[in-house]
Amino acid sequence: MLSRTAKYYRDNPEARKKHRKSSAKAQKKRKAVKNRVECNLFNKKNKNSKKGDKKDCSHKNGKLVLESQKKNRARGGGKKK
Repeated sequence: MLSRTAKYYRDNPEARKKHRKSSAKAQKKRKAVKNRVECNLFNKKNKNSKKGDKKDCSHKNGKLVLESQKKNRARGGGKKK
């Protein structure tokens, strides 16, 4: 079942192209890169985080936390009405 956003970008290739370009630009920002580097180090050092364990690091209230990917990914945004 696709979310509303996924359906929109599937049906509007020009909008999808623009969205991908702006997302790529946002992910190049210094803060985004810094956050990814911090999460990678956290995952590497954390004994509860193993490769392929379906857990992911995220920044919450200034702290790094492990979350399951099912819980973390998009947080059900497309399924909300």
